[in-house]
Amino acid sequence: MFEQLQADAAAIMPVAHGDLGELVAVDGTIIDAVLSMHWADFKRGKKKARVHMGFDLNRGIPYKLFLSGGMADERPYVNKILSPGQTGVTDRYYQRHKSFDQWQEEGVHFVCRLRNNTIKTLIRENELTPGSNVFYDAVAFLVSQKQKLTKKEVRVVAYRAGGKEYWIATDRFALSAEQLALVYKLRWNIENFFGWWKKHLKVYHLIARTKYGLMVQMLAGLITYLLLAICCHEQHNEKVSIKRVRQMRNAMQNELLGLDENSVYHEPANRPAKKQTYANT
Repeated sequence: MFEQLQADAAAIMPVAHGDLGELVAVDGTIIDAVLSMHWADFKRGKKKARVHMGFDLNRGIPYKLFLSGGMADERPYVNKILSPGQTGVTDRYYQRHKSFDQWQEEGVHFVCRLRNNTIKTLIRENELTPGSNVFYDAVAFLVSQKQKLTKKEVRVVAYRAGGKEYWIATDRFALSAEQLALVYKLRWNIENFFGWWKKHLKVYHLIARTKYGLMVQMLAGLITYLLLAICCHEQHNEKVSIKRVRQMRNAMQNELLGLDENSVYHEPANRPAKKQTYANT
């Protein structure tokens, strides 16, 4: 159901930044587990599960989801999430030089933030745009203390934003350095999604203990979000917002109770309530 609904949503949602290609942010998040969830190994005396997600940055909707124990390495899931032609946008944890080589061979693109200890063997420098926040643009091989030299050359771009410097590696040689800086900036949308998903849809409140049951719970949360995204776009031509969600929830409650569509449902001040009250606006 999730896959079909995701395809339906992708077909109708407006595409932002289409000139940058098909962008998919890849990241993971931890879910607190309980000791009875033996499959969710994390640390001694602790159990946590890990969600591995691909997020469609062009359309602002979830793309793919995988679930594992908390100790699982996130990096192998990039290959499961991305398809040839797509650009994976990742944080520096996902930096792995053999993956950079492999992805280029398979036609999978990447924009990945680099760790501070990365050494660049310069091949050639690219011309910079005067007045840009980009201060470095070059083609190089990469090496670090723990990783071997890349076999294939990559492009390295560095820019400043918010008082910080960001160094990113990519195989997107045709884009401008400023476009690449924008691509990495868009990665924060998956972080915002995780926060919104957790806070408002409460998908991290465990109602299942098995891996299968928890996966169903996660997919139910994603399905809910996709339905909201479709509804907000088709009826209001806007993105999902908690304000719109509350309006829809109020309308559904009123419909169930047979109230006027402009009525506002009020939760009782103390529970259990003896009487429910409603106010017209």
